[in-house]
Amino acid sequence: MKQLTLLILSFWGAQIFAQDFVGTWKGDLDVMGQKLPLVFHIHKKEKQYSATIDSPMQGALGIPVDKTEVNQDEITLTQTAMNAIFKGKIIDGALNGNFVQNGFSLALVLQKVTPEQAKLTRPQTPQPPFSYQVEEADILNNQQGNRLAGSLVVPKNFRKSSPIVVMITGSGTQNRDEELFEHKPFAVIADYLAQKGIASLRMDDRGAGKSEAGKKEATTADFATDIASAVEFLKQKGYTNIGLMGHSEGGMIAPMVATENKSVRFIILLAAPGIPITQLMVEQNNNMGKIAGLSEEILKQNEKVNTEVYQKIIHYKGNNIQRDVLPLLEEQLQKSVGTSISPEVIKEKAQEQLNVITSSWFLYFLKFNPSDYLSKVKIPTLALNGSLDMQVTAKDNLKGIEKALLKAGNKHFKTIELVGLNHLFQKATTGNPSEYGQIEETFSPQALATIADWILSLP
Repeated sequence: MKQLTLLILSFWGAQIFAQDFVGTWKGDLDVMGQKLPLVFHIHKKEKQYSATIDSPMQGALGIPVDKTEVNQDEITLTQTAMNAIFKGKIIDGALNGNFVQNGFSLALVLQKVTPEQAKLTRPQTPQPPFSYQVEEADILNNQQGNRLAGSLVVPKNFRKSSPIVVMITGSGTQNRDEELFEHKPFAVIADYLAQKGIASLRMDDRGAGKSEAGKKEATTADFATDIASAVEFLKQKGYTNIGLMGHSEGGMIAPMVATENKSVRFIILLAAPGIPITQLMVEQNNNMGKIAGLSEEILKQNEKVNTEVYQKIIHYKGNNIQRDVLPLLEEQLQKSVGTSISPEVIKEKAQEQLNVITSSWFLYFLKFNPSDYLSKVKIPTLALNGSLDMQVTAKDNLKGIEKALLKAGNKHFKTIELVGLNHLFQKATTGNPSEYGQIEETFSPQALATIADWILSLP
């Protein structure tokens, strides 16, 4: 009888200490006063545990955990590439532990939630059923052969002579919604325009969503052929009042296509460059440096070196740009960080930067002057920018756009600086890119109304 009693105690002891780690857990890391949400998805198949990590604010979802270990009441998650380890126990229903990355340890308390609760709050994201028709579009780039997938949104009782807008994403490979931090600005814009009787077409970028990757080392000029093909696609469907709306780099592409294709009737530029890109990059780097708290001395030094690097790249005539530019980047980094980082790490980081700025896309981008195309645009044009845009500053770029359009003799344009909006057209506090994921608003209602009202005012 004594042996049976011991077995029963042993069984109940195992039940008490065995914790139910399986499920979705969400918590916030406090990183220097900034809240960084983390989500753990923990699974169990037979006796084997596995897990993935989401960092929604950083746009990182489904990061696989290399090792998930459960030892009675404690779980350990190891992610090698991030050099991160989490160890925790369930206390009063919460998963309490420490998140250690690169030697830094931060307390992390996570609550069990449903997968829906783990998502960031994005109240503007359109939800079905929709009051308009959404068609899947399959578009062939006739110049380069790649296929592009998209969504054609058509309001009820739409006449093909009414306005239809082709949306053009900004830099980086993005899906048709220009999704970032679970924000879907292009979906929000398409939904709003449809309710105002305006149709739209938005597409997955090359290599995103359902679109083919196309040629390697593609540049902005190659992306412009995708948009030109989208215009032809709409023409073949009988649409006659086609406009282009480009955000950021997309605002460079819109004038490129409009100057070559007479079927484009109007363009909308959202946070689009209006000054030479070399100048824009220097301003952008300076803004980011201020946000990071760099001293005025370092900011001036960085501006000097960046200007020198960019000028050397766009005017380079040698045969080994990597060798000739690398010392400048090493010098810049060394002066920025002092002696806190070893020469070996400085060289490694400088090489990483160099690989980016000598890529085909960046070389084309850096040599680009928006005025070359804007000065030929004579069709109605609306240019919007937020006063808190730290990436494409409002005053200089809107002024540059206006100057170029006046040179073109364009008499049907409007430039508007929207107070308090950032680069994504969210109502912001500082404009710091770190706010993008923290702000629940996806796209300012004021900006939406401004766009729709302007389109509807066109003859």
